[in-house]
Amino acid sequence: MSGWNPARWRVPLGFALAAVFLLRARPDARSLAWGLPLAFCGLALRALAAGYIEKNAALTTSGPYRRMRNPLYLGSLLLAAGFLLAARDWVTALLAAALLIGVYLPVIRREERYLQERFGEQFTMYARAVPRFWPRLARQDFSPRQATAFSWSRYFRHREYNALMGYLLVGAALMFKLWWRVHG
Repeated sequence: MSGWNPARWRVPLGFALAAVFLLRARPDARSLAWGLPLAFCGLALRALAAGYIEKNAALTTSGPYRRMRNPLYLGSLLLAAGFLLAARDWVTALLAAALLIGVYLPVIRREERYLQERFGEQFTMYARAVPRFWPRLARQDFSPRQATAFSWSRYFRHREYNALMGYLLVGAALMFKLWWRVHG
């Protein structure tokens, strides 16, 4: 037995949390009006990041990676926060926080160790200049090895459209729950 591998559990635990979320959600018009746009901001950040990243091929330092090392995870956090705000359920929010701390933070650390091994000094300089999670809006102190432009082909290759489908399905489910509560 190899022990706890958070990367292996993030998807199954995420689906389990999604089921709890959908069962416990009690949206109202105001929570949807605040939560869905916040979730959309997370979706947009994920889409932008996916269009820049070249997983395992190059250290991505362009686009949102110029301001933060983990824009995909920050996008996921904003997406989840928006949905949790829309759902108005503190139990699910606490479970989501536990998932973030127990699974996603170790995954981020593991991925950064891999990048350090793969890209060496280039990653070291990048990590010194660019924050791990929260974006730095000021100009960065490093020169990226290669500046890439956003690419729809990368977006589709990374299957980021699945996040869009999830956003639409969860948004529709929350709106249906509100409609059912009012009219059902």
